[in-house]
Amino acid sequence: MFGSLPLAALRTFESAARLRSFKAAAEDLAVTPTAVSHQVRRLEQQLGVALFRRVARGVEVTEAGERLFRSLHGALLDISHAFHSLRPQPDPAGLVITTTHSFAALWLVPRLGRFYRRHPELSLRLDTNPAPLDLQQDASVDVAIRYGDKEYPDLHQVGGLAESFGAYCAPQLAPAGKQLPAALLTVRWHNSMLYDRAWERWCLAAGADWLSDSMPVHAYEEENYALQAAIAGQGMVLASSILVSDTLRNGLLIAYRPEVQVPGARYTVLCKPGRERHPPVRAFLDWLREEL
Repeated sequence: MFGSLPLAALRTFESAARLRSFKAAAEDLAVTPTAVSHQVRRLEQQLGVALFRRVARGVEVTEAGERLFRSLHGALLDISHAFHSLRPQPDPAGLVITTTHSFAALWLVPRLGRFYRRHPELSLRLDTNPAPLDLQQDASVDVAIRYGDKEYPDLHQVGGLAESFGAYCAPQLAPAGKQLPAALLTVRWHNSMLYDRAWERWCLAAGADWLSDSMPVHAYEEENYALQAAIAGQGMVLASSILVSDTLRNGLLIAYRPEVQVPGARYTVLCKPGRERHPPVRAFLDWLREEL
């Protein structure tokens, strides 16, 4: 039944379509770019349709090529999962989720108890390494939760959370009248393009002149540290509505002038196309959709 399928050419096509490059596919498969081109040409001749368009900076996948890639990539991923599931000692981690340290600590981990109660047979490993990671290349990661405004057209998007920023403090330290907070707390954003001059924007929206009064500003490397400083009564923190949500619910912080909010970025849930069909991944994504 499958004797006529050109398996080598299909595997070569999948790599070239996934990487959008014959050269990168050659490196991925440990062959020459000429060999990749030959296999793709053979597949196009057999199908009678063009799978790629040659452009100045490489290749683009045609509509027919995109249809073939979606089916082929998912099928190969299923075969890979079946193959690895037969090994005597499967990976005990089960699922690998990569996200930011603050999102893991302040939003995801406090909710994981509900996931484990529903799926006691599964286990998660959280990767909070800030180094860039390519989901198309790294098969060790199942789901990524990315922060920012970037679009990911080549990945499967499951859902997302949009945030805004507001001012929060310990209940006993809420300023009254013209009283000023002891200090302003903020975070040294790793990507300043996402949210630069944060307190200036909030003060402008609130009509507050705190910064012009030589107010001390204390910056922390992580949102978690800034929130802990606010809980300890060290000042007013500018925080993400998403990351501060559990702290508010527990009464450790309160919103100061909650009607004043300035826009932030968003958290986007992503995985490699086809990976969402893997049963443990599907279980995690279904649960995450409910939490979102």
